[in-house]
Amino acid sequence: MSAPVFSTLGCRLNAYETEAMREMAEAAGLSGAVVVNTCAVTAEAVRKARQEIRRLSRENPGAPVIVTGCAAQTEPETFASMPEVTRVIGNHEKMQPETWTSLRAPDLIGETEKIRVDDIMSVKETAGHLIDGFGRHRAYVQVQNGCDHRCTFCIIPYGRGNSRSVPAGVVVDQIKRLVQRGFNEVVLTGVDLTSWGADLPGEPRLGDLVMRILRLVPDLPRLRISSIDSIEADDNLMLAIATELRLMPHLHLSLQAGDDMVLKRMKRRHLRDDAIRFCEDARKLRPDIVFGADIIAGFPTETDAMFENSLKLVGDCGLTFLHVFPYSARKGTPAARMPAVKGPVIRERAARLRQAGDAALRLHLDAQIGLEHRVLTEGPRLGRTEQFTEVAFDIDQPEGSLMVLRIGGHDGQRLVA
Repeated sequence: MSAPVFSTLGCRLNAYETEAMREMAEAAGLSGAVVVNTCAVTAEAVRKARQEIRRLSRENPGAPVIVTGCAAQTEPETFASMPEVTRVIGNHEKMQPETWTSLRAPDLIGETEKIRVDDIMSVKETAGHLIDGFGRHRAYVQVQNGCDHRCTFCIIPYGRGNSRSVPAGVVVDQIKRLVQRGFNEVVLTGVDLTSWGADLPGEPRLGDLVMRILRLVPDLPRLRISSIDSIEADDNLMLAIATELRLMPHLHLSLQAGDDMVLKRMKRRHLRDDAIRFCEDARKLRPDIVFGADIIAGFPTETDAMFENSLKLVGDCGLTFLHVFPYSARKGTPAARMPAVKGPVIRERAARLRQAGDAALRLHLDAQIGLEHRVLTEGPRLGRTEQFTEVAFDIDQPEGSLMVLRIGGHDGQRLVA
């Protein structure tokens, strides 16, 4: 029988967990199955999951189809009702080795209950110790899962559960093993990364974890942190930004909007000025730092004036990498009951935000021409700077290496060296 076919939709954390599932499935001897790890962040993500399930079922006739991930957790009946689907597995269950043992044929055939999804809110631990990162050249390490906040637009806490942290000692040991295996960069990842430690003894903060990693793993060349909530940035994190050159000068911020009324209706914990002040403070500490951000276009009740405040935030914060999300109502969230913005308006606002993001990226790329950057090579012709900017190479380079290269130009999306 052939090895299971895995498909991942959504975030880096999902991709990390897919690698863990692959290891557990192989250890359990599961074969000839299709596994789809879904995303629930928008209604479009759920639609794409259904589309992917149908495509893989056609391409693998007769193979049992196992559906898991956030969309499977939040709306299991949606997927259980699909004729292509054999089993629906919850987000907690997918990270348990015994789940994959029980999914071996012939157990997948017969009258066994189709849905295996328990209450995610009852889960108290995260399974970040299951695998030693993933990725060919940079390793992603899960240090946190779940979220205790309840933003009015977001379904993710109901797919991921409450916040829970991987103990610092486990994280440090994992990163030591990754460095021994030759990884030059490690990325800390989670659902709400800046809430790391709140459930651990002594309630350490993310900055404490960062400083501990850098102190105890001196051979790690580059440490990167993924998306953070800037209002939760602690003193030690800011100290690390200022003093630790091995902490990469790139932060992706969960901003979502640039208007105070919209932020209040989103139930965010920051105001517009808080976001601007954080970017100014971080830039004073580390002048070469760059910021990405998530921005939602067309949140319910958003007026033209409110949208303009979000649009201006790109310049006011000095954002470089923009992730734009046209608002998508998620059933069961408070925002879905608010007065909606019309679809064409949402799309037009999203387009304007993307244009602003493209212009901001070009300004950043222009400023790098003639400079030297230390680049991590991800492929023979592709790498990333410390600021996470893509770099294309004129000639093949050794993969997984750190190389100092001079930037000769750009193509509007990436640098050329």
